[in-house]
This record gives sequence, structure tokens and C-alpha cells, in this order.
Amino acid sequence: MTPAELSQAVLSAVRAVVEAGELTVAVPEQVTVERPKNKDHGDYATNVALQLAKPAGRPPRQVAELLSARLQEFPGVAKVEIAGPGFLNITLDAASQGALARTVVEAGEAYGRNEALRGLRINLEFVSANPTGPIHIGGVRWAAVGDSLGRILRATGAEVTTEYYINDAGVQISKFGASLQAAANGRPVPEDGYVGAYIVDIAKQIVDGHPGVLDLPEAEQLEVFRSAGLTLMVDEIKRSMEEFGVHFDVWFSEKSLHDSGAVGQAIERLREQGHVFDRDGAIWLRTTDFGDDKDRVLVKADGDTTYFASDAAYYLSKRDRGNAVNVYMLGADHHGYVGRLKAIAACAGDDPELNIEVLIGQFVKMIRAGEEVRMSKRAGNIITIDDVVDWIGVDAARYSLARSSTDSTLTLDIDVLTSTSNENHVYYVQYAHSRMCSVARNAAQLGIDKGAAEDFRPELLDSPWENALLGKLGEFPQVVASAAELREPHRVARYLEQLAGEYHRFYDNCRILPRGDEEATDLTRARLWLADATRTVIVNGLGLLGVSAPERM
Repeated sequence: MTPAELSQAVLSAVRAVVEAGELTVAVPEQVTVERPKNKDHGDYATNVALQLAKPAGRPPRQVAELLSARLQEFPGVAKVEIAGPGFLNITLDAASQGALARTVVEAGEAYGRNEALRGLRINLEFVSANPTGPIHIGGVRWAAVGDSLGRILRATGAEVTTEYYINDAGVQISKFGASLQAAANGRPVPEDGYVGAYIVDIAKQIVDGHPGVLDLPEAEQLEVFRSAGLTLMVDEIKRSMEEFGVHFDVWFSEKSLHDSGAVGQAIERLREQGHVFDRDGAIWLRTTDFGDDKDRVLVKADGDTTYFASDAAYYLSKRDRGNAVNVYMLGADHHGYVGRLKAIAACAGDDPELNIEVLIGQFVKMIRAGEEVRMSKRAGNIITIDDVVDWIGVDAARYSLARSSTDSTLTLDIDVLTSTSNENHVYYVQYAHSRMCSVARNAAQLGIDKGAAEDFRPELLDSPWENALLGKLGEFPQVVASAAELREPHRVARYLEQLAGEYHRFYDNCRILPRGDEEATDLTRARLWLADATRTVIVNGLGLLGVSAPERM
């Protein structure tokens, strides 16, 4: 019996007492059942009696007694006890609890998935670093978290579009082109320009690919370096993202908003909504009506549009493409964007609490031998995505960057993440998986098969370690659902570590395969089902994080 099935059983008990006239109350849409911290309190607990007591006008323990009597009639429920003010502690029989192993194995990659967000179209924009240099460590964190979140949202039924916003219009692109031009001509980089070996590399590629470019007039030469440099840098970003296991469905050009007239059209649409006004020769959006700290300029007095105007046009573009929820994943230095982006949604007539979400990620630093690593050989004063991958590998990088809440600053220890110790969390989880695969290989060598589903005897999985492992397996669907709802992929990683711990304890205390001349028994086969179920969940969980599940380590 899965937690979801038990939840439905509790709901059925509520309906039964209501239909019998024993309780007058509205039947809730869902009921929460959880694993109690104290194993003496049963396999699962629910506070539904406390929730129903007030609307029913009855003491909680009376409500609990009515529900307890009904619940004990359900197949698979061994015992129901009333605790404290009215909690229901439910113990399943061994067969019902153990049957979860079969459920997981038969579901395969579908176990943990649900349809909670079915029909919801979500635009998920992340990384979106300026195409003026390699992706730095902050962007790498968003690459790992954003891609994992996209996978998790899809696992709950959402239609997700992952998107990279290319900031290819503005002063920074002109500075980038000028920096490349200076490097190609052997001149000092302009003030506030871009430096690093990558600038020299790209400049050389442009010169090699555009014979005679250095003979062009300065203005024409600059345009070649700006345009060609932008193309090369975007291609480089695409390469590094794909090698990191991150695929974007859409690469959206900011410049296209200007070239197509979308920026001007957005301003007029917002004016029609009544929130655009003119002052001091400039065009403004009255965002203070919706909580922003000040009104924002859309078009300056000299006629130039602002970045904010592009932001407004970009948001409207996302909505016009049918995205009901638009998630922006921004760096730690973008806290000020939250209010203004939500104000754009409100000015457009949308619900800023429904149609737009802004997630802010904190900084990342890397240490080696106790010292912070600050420099990249290629980019100069930043650590790039290629540096991170070279130092610790894709799996360790993706897992470690996604396993912590983005609300907190993250420190990655290179020495730990390249070690084969339990402190290396990704190694700990992957090792558990390889251990399960080793059991399966050894069983095959011994000619032992877990057998057909109808021959599986789940009631034999009745030890404390088997019970704990089964309970943890049952939590996975709710973990995935919570990670999607709260936009917190780290919940999946932390769960996998707990699951790996439960498996290691099971493995150390419950011998799976026979030794010497011993014969395989029904218990042997039952434990092979349990090991296979655990392997399935770890593969599914690591897949949601974009991390591999190696069979040998």
C-alpha cells in the first residue's frame, strides 16, 4: 500500500462515517498521511480527526474513534491507535507494506510521477547570462537548479518551455565588440571592456574567419567583431550548456524585440491598460501602483528605450506564447528586479501572484585545500562552467549545486567532491545504486531470479530495516510533488541521500543472497524485489537531477 493509497483509505473512512450520519461535516478533497518520527507510533499518522473536529462540532478524540473503527476494516491495515488529542497512528500489515516493492518495480520510470500540474504551461527562464563571456559559477548553479526544476515540473504533468534570454542588445554588446577589436589590433582593451584569454581566442577566430577584416574602416570593423563575436560566444554558451546536460527549448534574442517592433507595441499595450504616462519628455510605467518602490522609465527623453522596456516586452511575449506561469531565475544581485517584474505583470492586467514567479539564487564559492579558488585560466577573474566540470565532473557539479536551497550561499569543496567518501553526497547516492546493481549481477551469476510478481511474498519483508526502507520508498512521489510545488529541486537530492542511507542499513543487516551451499528462499527473492525497487527510485531521482546512475564504481 502506497501513502497515496492509504490517504484514499482514510478519505473513504471519512465518507463512510458521514454517509452513515455519524458525523456531519464536508469531506475534504485530500488527507495527508506521514511517516511518524517515532517508529513506535506506527507506519503512518494523520491529523484528519483534528481537522474535522471543529467543523463537526465534536471533540477530536470522538472523531478519531469513529474513523479508527472504519479504518481497521480496510484490507492491509493491521492496527489503528489514537494518540494525544486525536492523532491516528496506522500500522500496516507486512504484506501490505511489502507490496510497495512490487508497485515500484512494475511502475518503473513512472514511479514518482503524477499529473498534479497537467495542462499548466510554464515558461522557465534560467541562466540568461550576458553573451560577453563564458558562463561563470553563479550561472552554473542556475543551470543545475533550473534544468532539474524543469525535469521535476514535467514529472508532475506540466508543459514546460525552458528558455535562455540572450541579452544581445545594449551597451555591453558594444563593449564586447570593442574589446575583441582591440585585442585583434594589439591595442589596450577600452575602459570597462572585457579581458581574459577567451577575448584573445575569439578575436583570433574572427580574424581567421573574416580575411581582410583588419583592413576595414574602424566602424565597419567594429560591427564585424560585434556581430561575429556575439555568434561565437552564444555558440560557446550553447556548447557548454549541452555538455553540462542542459538543453534549452528556446534561445530568445532581446534584439529581436527591438527589430520586430515588439518593444514599441508593448508600451502601447500598457498605455491602453492605463498605466503609462509622460513626464519630463520621457515615457513612464506607473509601477508604484503595484508595490514597486518607484515608477520606471520606458523611453528616455532622448528617445532611447530602457532595459525595463525590453523586460516589459519580453514578459508580454511569454504570455502571448500561452505561458500561464512565467518563472524567472535570477542571480543574487537581482533582488531589485522582483518588485518591478511583478509590477509589469500587474500593469499588463495579470495576477502577479499567479502568472509570474521570481526566484533569486545566492552566491557560490569553491575551495581547494581550504583556500577559496577565485581565478580561471581562461576567463581571468571568474570561474567558468568548464573549470567546474574539469575540477569535479558533470555529475558532482550538477548534484552538489542542486542539493542545497538557493536561498543560501553555497560552498563547494573540490577535494570532497572528488573523493570516494560519504562526505561526497553524490558518491554516497551513486555508490548505493552500484551496490544494488552488484547484488543483481551476483544473483544472476548464482542463477537466482526474483521471480514473477504473483510469486512475490511481500509479508516476508517484516524486519525493522525492511520496514524503514519501504517507508522511505513510499515517500518519493510526495517528495517529487513538493519539489515541483515549492520549486525546490534540493528536496529530491536530500531524499535520495536518506534513501541511500536506509538501503545501506538494510544491506548491512539483512543478507540478500545465500552463502555457500545455502539455497535461495522466498525471503531471498522478496529482498531482491526490495533492492530492485530501491534501485528504480534512485535512478528516477537522479534522473530528475540530470545525474547518472552508474552500475559500477
